[in-house]
Amino acid sequence: MEDQEILAKFADPAARNVAFNQLVRKYQSKIYWHVRKMVIDHDDADDLTQDVFVKVWKHLGNFRQDASLYTWIYRIATNECLNFLSAKRRKFFLPLHDVAAELTQKVEADPGLAGDEIERRLQKAILRLPDKQRLVFNMKYYDEITYEQMADITGTSVGALKASYHHAVKKIEQYVNEESHHD
Repeated sequence: MEDQEILAKFADPAARNVAFNQLVRKYQSKIYWHVRKMVIDHDDADDLTQDVFVKVWKHLGNFRQDASLYTWIYRIATNECLNFLSAKRRKFFLPLHDVAAELTQKVEADPGLAGDEIERRLQKAILRLPDKQRLVFNMKYYDEITYEQMADITGTSVGALKASYHHAVKKIEQYVNEESHHD
């Protein structure tokens, strides 16, 4: 079902629940995997995905359609991830690398995420990136989101996003090469 149809149904109080269920079915998996790549842990990703859709439910009536529905939902999910990771660091007084180390342990412990050795190294390298660079890398590499869509989602300029992606790729290459020399 097209987003416009979902939004039109949602505007009708009698069809609101049906419309929202269709929206969740359409976007839940994409949003879950976007969140999961940022927070790694399945339970955290599951909780955050639910939080995202609770916010969507509460605010969909105010959605101005100046961006696509997907972009708007993705922006909510992105903000939820960044807030979650920031709160986690504050709660445990952890510097960035300690959170990355904790998430890396979860990658290694989760057979569903581990994949082959190359994918595991890539995941470990991605986790060493600052949150915003990791976000940009995941959106470009995994979700194949254009820089223009990313700019709508993050409120960041296309030039800054390209630079961020470039820096992320360089850091990942450096980490993977260092790891290869340790083997």
